[in-house]
Amino acid sequence: KADIMDNDTWDPFQLNPIGAEKEEKRRCFELFQHLVAAFVGIMVLSSAVISKGSLLVLSTLSSPTSTRTSKERQYYMLMLVGCLVMPNLLVFLKSLWKCAFKNFVPPNMRTMGIVCGIECLVSLGTSILVLVVMPQFDVLTNLFISGGVCMLSSVLQIVFRLQRENWKIIFPICSLMLVLTGYFLLGADYYVRVTSYVSGQENDCYWYIGIAVFASFLVSLNWWENPVQASNNMHEMLAELDTFRDFVFVISSLLRIVVIAAVYLIYHVLIQENIVWHKETLDIGLTVLFLQAFFSAACHWFGVVACKIHSVRMSFAFPVCFTGPAVLILGMILFLTQSQYLAEADTTSIIDFCSSLVDLSTKNTSTVVMLELTKSICRTSLSSHYWTWPFSLLALEGICMWLGLITCTYYVWNFKVQRIERTTELFVRRLYESAFIDLSLLLNTKMKVVQTRNQESVVDDVENCVIYLCATMWHETYDEMLKILTSMFRLDRYRGDPKEEHKDVFDFECHIFVDDAFMIDKETGKKFINEYVTDLIHVVIEVYRVFTNKEPDDVSIIETPYGGRLMFVMPEGNMLYFHLKDKQLIRNKKRWSQIMYLYYLLGWKGYIVKNPQKITRQNNPCRASLISLDGESFLLPQHDNDSKRKHISDDNTYIMALDGDTDFHPAALILLVDRLRKYSNVGAACGRIHPTGMGPMVWYQKFEYAVGHWLQKTAEHVFGSVLCSPGCFSLFRGSALMDDNVLKRYTTTATRASEYVQYDQGEDRWLCTLLLQQGWRVEYNAASDAYTNSPQEFKEFYNQRRRWGPSTLANTLDLLHSGNETVKRNSSISRLYIFYQIFTVSSSILGPASVSLMIAGAFQFVFKIEGTLSIIISVIPPIFYLLICFLAKPNAQITIAAIMSVLYAFLMLASFFAIIGDMAMQGTFITPTGLFLISMAAMYLVTAILHPQEFSMIIYGLMYFICIPSGYLLLTIYSLVNMHIVTWGTRETNKEKEQKKTQNVLCDRNCKLCCWDMKLQVTQETDNLMLQQLQQAVNPNTQVTQQVVHEQKPNTKEVKNNAPNEENNEEISPELLDRKRAKKDLEYDTSAYSSIEDDNDDNHDDDDDNMLYDDWVQPVKEEFLKKLTYANMKRNLQEQIRYTLRNKNQEDVCEELVMMLTDTVNGELKDKVGPEDVLSDSQLEELQYALNEAARRILKTNRMERLERRVKRAIEKTLIAPQVEKLTEDEHDFWKKLLERYLAPIVDDKAHKEEVTRELKSLRNKAVFLYFIINVLWIVATFFLQAIGNDVISIKIQKVWPNGTSSGEYLKVEPLSLMFLLSFAVLLVVQFLAMLYHRVYTLIHVVSYRSTEKDYIPKDEVSDIC
Repeated sequence: KADIMDNDTWDPFQLNPIGAEKEEKRRCFELFQHLVAAFVGIMVLSSAVISKGSLLVLSTLSSPTSTRTSKERQYYMLMLVGCLVMPNLLVFLKSLWKCAFKNFVPPNMRTMGIVCGIECLVSLGTSILVLVVMPQFDVLTNLFISGGVCMLSSVLQIVFRLQRENWKIIFPICSLMLVLTGYFLLGADYYVRVTSYVSGQENDCYWYIGIAVFASFLVSLNWWENPVQASNNMHEMLAELDTFRDFVFVISSLLRIVVIAAVYLIYHVLIQENIVWHKETLDIGLTVLFLQAFFSAACHWFGVVACKIHSVRMSFAFPVCFTGPAVLILGMILFLTQSQYLAEADTTSIIDFCSSLVDLSTKNTSTVVMLELTKSICRTSLSSHYWTWPFSLLALEGICMWLGLITCTYYVWNFKVQRIERTTELFVRRLYESAFIDLSLLLNTKMKVVQTRNQESVVDDVENCVIYLCATMWHETYDEMLKILTSMFRLDRYRGDPKEEHKDVFDFECHIFVDDAFMIDKETGKKFINEYVTDLIHVVIEVYRVFTNKEPDDVSIIETPYGGRLMFVMPEGNMLYFHLKDKQLIRNKKRWSQIMYLYYLLGWKGYIVKNPQKITRQNNPCRASLISLDGESFLLPQHDNDSKRKHISDDNTYIMALDGDTDFHPAALILLVDRLRKYSNVGAACGRIHPTGMGPMVWYQKFEYAVGHWLQKTAEHVFGSVLCSPGCFSLFRGSALMDDNVLKRYTTTATRASEYVQYDQGEDRWLCTLLLQQGWRVEYNAASDAYTNSPQEFKEFYNQRRRWGPSTLANTLDLLHSGNETVKRNSSISRLYIFYQIFTVSSSILGPASVSLMIAGAFQFVFKIEGTLSIIISVIPPIFYLLICFLAKPNAQITIAAIMSVLYAFLMLASFFAIIGDMAMQGTFITPTGLFLISMAAMYLVTAILHPQEFSMIIYGLMYFICIPSGYLLLTIYSLVNMHIVTWGTRETNKEKEQKKTQNVLCDRNCKLCCWDMKLQVTQETDNLMLQQLQQAVNPNTQVTQQVVHEQKPNTKEVKNNAPNEENNEEISPELLDRKRAKKDLEYDTSAYSSIEDDNDDNHDDDDDNMLYDDWVQPVKEEFLKKLTYANMKRNLQEQIRYTLRNKNQEDVCEELVMMLTDTVNGELKDKVGPEDVLSDSQLEELQYALNEAARRILKTNRMERLERRVKRAIEKTLIAPQVEKLTEDEHDFWKKLLERYLAPIVDDKAHKEEVTRELKSLRNKAVFLYFIINVLWIVATFFLQAIGNDVISIKIQKVWPNGTSSGEYLKVEPLSLMFLLSFAVLLVVQFLAMLYHRVYTLIHVVSYRSTEKDYIPKDEVSDIC
């Protein structure tokens, strides 16, 4: 691979990694998004119409003017009571659940008293309006009269002046006037009815109109909190109420139910006699009650979904606002089309038609509902014997009431929703009013208006955040490095220029921490980067070419106390850092790398942004193109993320933990950011991890990961909190990691056996355990996809799970042990969830015994062996393998496990077909085993269908099934017995292998002459030195061109000290170069390298600008200097100009510039240097001047002088060389203290290692013994039940044929087996239901993200970069 990256002119070809192409919106998903919005809108409208229509039907059937008997009317009245009670009951149950299993805050009695008093008044008004008033009116009046419940909201909007623009106050004023006009028209309409002697109208109707107005006012108190919270009045009371709102809802819901019952009993003076209902009546009442209650809840839920998917106008405001007109239109259509089918009804005129309905109560054969609704409509002015024009009064009343509601809730049409919203941020109240579902949704929609008059609100603005992408590398391959860097460059392209605003409002930086990055040349004692870092450098150059067609522009090389650092500016201007760790200076392994970057990014960076006056600035000149978080290196505070982070709290500082082979897209990261940004109690969030690779082991892991995420992780997310957020792709909140007992405890060095298992074998799970114990929530987002390499070899897979298994068990037991304290601190974890985890842990502990019994069943099915004998045979292989694991070496254990896995796979496959054959012979699948197998297959199939992008995973289900004995029996034994081995087990290298320096080796030969063995090696350095000495000897007056180019200095415009420094232009002699290269900075810890020669030269007073650096720096610098060759420079300059002038209106001048500047480069260098020669400082300065002049002339000719600064910046970035820099004194001191306190290499003496080994083996023995005893007890219990016989102890289950008929035979099942089968089935059903719930909300999040996703269409104009 190193040869491929040599940048030879004859090898310009490259490999484009998958996923490097530009992102674009998927049109099919846009169509799906519109379909979802349309479906939700239809469901909102239809459910609201059914809910409102059902209530009108019940009020009509319970009316005193109905032709139903008094007992029937009382029954329908009870159904109306049920409609009012149902939403209160649902809220009571939900609030009681949260108080009991989440968190309980003692309420403020004064605040709770006020709220409960208001709720009682609201319930009183609702009960009077629905149970007392509405049965007295006709169905059309009942439809219109409910619009008056918006009167108080209109008044409060006028009083508090809640409008953004002053002129919009006309809306609540018009609403109030329209409502009052509607009530006046209602009175006028009933006056005309009474005076024109309309049938069924009495003089007492005026009292009911007055009561209706009073009750509507009481109902309007329901939404008092909405305008009050928008006006910022009573802010303290509302903020206090939010803390114990659940408990208030528990009490207020009960009070509301009591008030509803009291109104019913008082008004109807209690029912003195038993009510006997006919079957027809019972069916109608229960059906209408179910429709009203169910569709009211459905309308509320779909309304919430419509807002969350950003379809407020089409799917929420429009359907809800037009619910009333839709009910009216539907009712009139039914009236006009169905009235002619009423028996013996006269349809010649409306008056005759209504008169003929009087005698149809006993003769009619049509539906009761249609008859009563028709008679109710006939009670209006339509049946007046004088004129029908008074009916227009009722129509005008309806129009006024409807327009009053629309103008009161005008703000809903401009309701702005963030990408992900809580329901409490969309609606003020959790409770909905089922009697007025459409009005309840509109008036309950939260008023997101300005807090003060004529001032923009900042509440709705999304706060900016900083994301640090931190990847840890440990011996990754070239292809694996290519994945992570491609992902980072994709994110750079998605984010764009950090100086510009982004739709997702975030800034980011990438940090890669490379463990074991250096090697020591055994012959010279010098330190160089190893082959992994060499590959990493080649990869970043390759990826940079793929994304920009040029070399990296700005590269810095920095020596650090922990090793070294490489710093890059990605194409769009975001920063990329490589932190090279020297294992002799700092601890290696992933956990210590995490501690390293957490203290650096959260501790040190958080300190310097809050104390900027304490930062010591260097006098090094800066490059204006760089924007770095390291303010000490680059002096551009206006473009510096640190300056942005001054205004960003630790809550909005996120750490993205990655592995060195993770592949992801920007959308996956943004979806996780949404979760942390919206929910302040979420400390970490993880995505869906997809294993990649080929082979049987990968196939097994694909289905294992799929099932784990589909069912287990979703259940943890829904019922409590995710226990493990994998370190390969997880987003952590900075303030959560900085919390007490988290990061500080995470730095604990393992000293005891249990600590080695819990701390170092699964660091990501332990970190999540610390977060959970401190009260933070960990979430799972199924739409955030990431891909990582999985073990492809059997040995690597077993070694990986050997670490994961004991660590998982240790951390889960630790969490369960602290369950009481965790439940108190963590609102997401309840005692019920602790019980769920106890059950899952118990199931995993019993896994070996369960698999053994399953194998025994396979022997019974396949070989027809008796139950007791099959159990004995099934336990022999596990015991044999257990002994092997204690006696043999790990490699031999794995080899034997592989052989046994193959044998078990054949047996499981035979068992699978034997079970199918047994069901065929039995003639039915309705047996415990058959039902379990079929239900499992059906459940996994449905689950896969609900994950359409992952449906292909179901193919690997059979592979997973036949590998169950290997994964749950042999692997468990191997993990437990080898618990004392705490090495990583994967990506290990041979430490005894001699590492040799390979950089710039020109000749490497072993020569034999007689009895002498000679080794001859010529490097680039020695070759250059010899060439210089020869040229000096031939012509002493000729100055040799220096081959090793030192640090490039920017032009005089960029130099902080404007005074000319002549030393920068002088050539350095070879002797001085050697002395300075050998000289070491005393601040660096070089005691680990005793073979490095000390320089005793007396010249210690050299200028600081001639920096001295370690041996590894020069080869790295030379790798990046290849961009300054003649051949590469032309291509880089062309692509840099094209990228700078990439707007559509600059294409002509761009191509002219490219052509002319290329000609300028050819004219300046063609006959002076070779295509592979690196330009010197003087040549670069001359070339830059010539290019600037040529560009100025071209731009002036095209009248595009405004682009001159951008073009000059592009030329400068092309010609700039990699720079070698030093850390500031403050940061250097920080790293020294951090290494000394937490990260110094661990050196254990032999006695301590032996003691730890003894403790680990003792812990291993205890764990194995505990597992062994529990599983043996389970197997022995099953064995004795088999030995006693099914006739003595068994559960008889009737055998049923597939058509549902009984066969007359009985199946005998052991109690233990049936209990375990049922328990496992219940667990799967619970996880399946959790998956359904999680799928719906994942869909909501994805649709909302796609509706606000970044537009990938390039802009026509981009503002000039100054």
